[in-house]
Amino acid sequence: MKQLKRYVFALIMLAVTGLLILVNRELGLRAVNTTLFSLKEMILILPPIFVLLGLLDVWVPRETMIRFLGEGSGLKGVLIAITLGSAAAGPLYGAFPVAVILMKKGAKFANILLFIGAWSTTKIPMLLFEISSMGLRFAMTRLAVSLTGIFVIAFVVERVLGRQAIDALYTRSAELDS
Repeated sequence: MKQLKRYVFALIMLAVTGLLILVNRELGLRAVNTTLFSLKEMILILPPIFVLLGLLDVWVPRETMIRFLGEGSGLKGVLIAITLGSAAAGPLYGAFPVAVILMKKGAKFANILLFIGAWSTTKIPMLLFEISSMGLRFAMTRLAVSLTGIFVIAFVVERVLGRQAIDALYTRSAELDS
């Protein structure tokens, strides 16, 4: 019964998709094809991310991570977090396993939020495309607005959650290996 509870949402979505196929076959089959495409994309993208995470976990000592991204890292930590996020490849769901490793290694919560924000909005290839297709002024304006938003969101999330909730997140990330 406990295993069934874990997958209740997936089972409900499977039932809804089956119902959709019965009601509108074309739309239902499109939903199935979209799901299969997304699943295939995840299967191709996640294994390399997990290999890199394993290497990061083993090769980078906790002390090094704390020095460069931890509580006392200051502007250096902010710049490293944004650079790592901007240089990362892959869809946003790939950022979350990396964020867990950063948490386990002692990275500051705000730097983790900045990393996720940069991963989602400031990718270097996207910036280069914007410069070539929409011009430097547009690309730099969009980048400035995105970075401002990332900083505001990181600040607000950190304040709203509070120290106790953030500590609970760090505890949960540490327990994932257990």
